[in-house]
Order: sequence, then C-alpha cells, then structure tokens
Amino acid sequence: MTDETARPTDEGAPISTAPVDDAAVERALRAGLSDFELSPEDEALLEAEGPYAADSTPQGPLPVVAVVGRPNVGKSSLVNRILRRREAVVEDVPGVTRDRVSYEGEWAGRRFTVVDTGGWEADATGIHLRVAEQAEIAIELADVVMFVVDATVGATDDDEAVVKLLRKSGKPVVLIANKVDDQRGEADAAMLWSLGLGQPWPVSAVHGRGSGDALDAVLEVLPQVSATGAYAQGGPRRVALVGRPNVGKSSLLNRLAGSERVVVDNVAGTTRDPVDELIELGGKTWRFVDTAGIRRRVHQSRGADFYASLRTQTALEKAEVAVVLIDASEPIAEQDVRVVQQVIDAGRALVIAYNKWDTLDEERRHYLEREIDKELVQVPWAPRANVSARTGRHMDRLVPAIETALESWDTRVPTGRLNAFLGEIVASHPHPVRGGKQPRILFATQASTRPPRFVIFASGFIEAGYRRFLERRLREQFGFEGTPIEVSVRVREKRSKR
Repeated sequence: MTDETARPTDEGAPISTAPVDDAAVERALRAGLSDFELSPEDEALLEAEGPYAADSTPQGPLPVVAVVGRPNVGKSSLVNRILRRREAVVEDVPGVTRDRVSYEGEWAGRRFTVVDTGGWEADATGIHLRVAEQAEIAIELADVVMFVVDATVGATDDDEAVVKLLRKSGKPVVLIANKVDDQRGEADAAMLWSLGLGQPWPVSAVHGRGSGDALDAVLEVLPQVSATGAYAQGGPRRVALVGRPNVGKSSLLNRLAGSERVVVDNVAGTTRDPVDELIELGGKTWRFVDTAGIRRRVHQSRGADFYASLRTQTALEKAEVAVVLIDASEPIAEQDVRVVQQVIDAGRALVIAYNKWDTLDEERRHYLEREIDKELVQVPWAPRANVSARTGRHMDRLVPAIETALESWDTRVPTGRLNAFLGEIVASHPHPVRGGKQPRILFATQASTRPPRFVIFASGFIEAGYRRFLERRLREQFGFEGTPIEVSVRVREKRSKR
C-alpha cells in the first residue's frame, strides 16, 4: 500500500509528497527490533499471536465470573486460589474488599474474567451500602456467579438475602462451601443444600482443597463469550444515555422512543429501575440504556452525586457508545466533566448532546461556547449535537454522531501505514534530547480496537508531552472522531553482545 498524499505539519508545510511503501517500512523496522530485548508478550503482539495481536479480530469479551457473598467468608482468598497468585487483598477482618476488582483467570485452557466483590449485607448503611451496591452491579454484569458461604457458620439471614437476589437475577450460580479444610467439614457443607441453589461444592480457598472441582462446575455453565460485555458480537449497538441528575435523560429517551417509556419528573434521580429500550432511528435498531439500575434505598441513603455516578458506571459497562447529556441552559458543572471523564476511563465511544437548546438566547450561547472551550478542553474530538428533548429539535443529528463515534471506535490502522506515518512525524519533529540521549521510536502497532490502543516500542522513555503530540497527530491523520485512543510505550534495551 502506498500513500501519495501530502500531509501538513504543525507549521502547515507538507511532510512528504513522495510515495511511501508502507510494507517496506514495516519490514525494515520490524527487522530492526531483533537487536532489542523483547518479552514473550512483545513477541506475541508482533507475531499476531495471543489476545492482543495486532491483526487479530476480537471474538468478543471474556465471560465474567462474579465472586459474591457476605463479609469475611473468604471471597478474596478464593479469587487468589483461582488466579494461582496473591492478587486480591486478604485480611481476617470483614470489609477489606470494598470495590469490584476484576482479574483475568484461566482454568483447563479456558480464559475468563474474575470479579472480586465486597461483602453483601442486607441492612448495610454508609460505606457498607456502597459495597453492597457494587456487589449487586457485579451480579447484574456477570455470566456466572460463585456464591461463597462459610460452611463452618452455615447459612445466615444475609446468605438467605443474597439467595433471593441471585434467584431474581436468573444467572447460573455455583454454590461454594468455603473453609472445608478436611473431610470432617463435609457434613457442614452438605447442610447448605437447604439454600436451594443445588450442590454445594466443599472448598478450602486457603489450602486449595476442592477448588478444581468447583471450577469444573463453573466451566460447565460458563459461555464462550460474555453476554453482558460491550464487545459482544451481534445485536443492536448499545447506547448509554448518561449525565448528571435532571439534565433530561429520561425525556430524551421518551422522545426517541415516541412514548412515555420512563417516568419524568423535575426531582433529580427519578429513574430507579433498569430501562433498556429498542428504538428505530435512522433506519437502524438501537438499544438505548437509560442510566437507571440502582435501588430506591440507595437514592434515599446517599447523595445525588454518588447515585448518579453509580448509575453512570452501570450503564457504561453495558454500552458501546455513551451520549453525555448536558443541560445547556445552566453553566457546565464539575459533575458534567466527571461524567465525560467516566466515559473516557471506561473506553467507550463518546457523543456530547447539549439539551434544552431551544431555551437559549444569544448571550447564553456565547457563554456556553466559552465554557465548552474551558471545561471540556480534553475532548475536542467528541461529536456534538444541540438538541431539545422537549420539542424534538435536531434529534436527527444524534444518529450520524453516534455512527461516526462507533466507526472510529472500531477503526484499525494497518501496521505498515502506522509506521510510515510515525516515521514521517519523527523525522520532522524528533523527540527532545534529554540527558544527552534521544529516545528513538523503533516500531508501532495497533494492539486492539474498541477503543483503539496503540503500542510503541522505543529505545528510551517517551515524555508525556510528546505522547500527547503523537496522539494529536494520529487523530489529525486517521480521524478517531468520537473515541478515546490509548498510546502506550514499551521501552526496550539493546541485546547485550556476547
């Protein structure tokens, strides 16, 4: 493949007008890597082997196994046993694990994501309430649940409450009777048949006893690809409507659906139950995910900031693209900026919709543009739509913006073209010399899409400012409108001469 198009530099002069043989550039740079120390992971990436291969096609997300249970039953110890390494923090004090933490595990040749959760308590308050909500989200987003019970204590009221939650979720459940350290504990494990979840698997997470049999039971019900992840193949594309409370998310969903699908009220946080809606727009079917999903007691117990943040997190993990709704009639708030950052951190495609546009006068529009330049300076690449959920104004502009963002999210740059382009950039704007040394870019490849992730091999440390420069030039050349992109650098040293 060749490219005869002149590309402007920062100063406006073209970088090159001569044809570039991308394949030849790639071959030369790849050959030069043989002089450097590469890890097995590097080799897999370069040779199109393994899950992050440059030219591999994503087959979907790894299936998710959530490990849940009340506090101090040994969930984190079980996670460490599954991972065969000490990753999750373990301490003989209830409540050490507070957030959902995910790891990649493997058993019998099957890879999957393991999610460690904090202890679930039915009457939780304060920080423990947040922990319980995180566990509920983990169940909602899991493909299989490992429910851990302390066999030495037996089933408690909290365990019974978790059982009700699991039955309501409809997810496959593998019951783990933990702390069965020897055969004498088998009888305690058998008592857990009373929970009605099927066979309890006696396990000692600390010693490893029975863990293999329990994992075999998990694999029997574990799908090949996660049914809840954003990368699941097939079906309508999933769009999350996110934003701080009372910016009009439910009104927008009703307008798009053409019906009063969700309750709308001026009280912030009216939406409490999960609302997913299949909507025909622009000749396509889309699945819109309203940012509901947290129980009523959370709204009553916690502030609006926490409530909105948790709803947004849940919706983003189920979506591919997020439409961040901002109330254009009010100054852009810090919480608006946080929601946008949540989308970026989640790696989802992004569209920003300014709602209530019909209420703006010329003065407010002037100040809004200044606020956008100041508060949202980190996302100049996000498509924008000025809409009115109340009147339906400019709703037709949402679909092209969403399609553009998703197309960028899925974009893959050929390795040869990427290296030829970076070679031209470095030739015209080399990295600054620091300490008498100038790091050299050896090779680059796109490790994955959704969002686009680039890996650069370099002979030395690449400064953050230069990385941002490279990211900006990648956007100028290849678009990526509406998607975050990640640029990581692997510093590799020359092989020692023997």
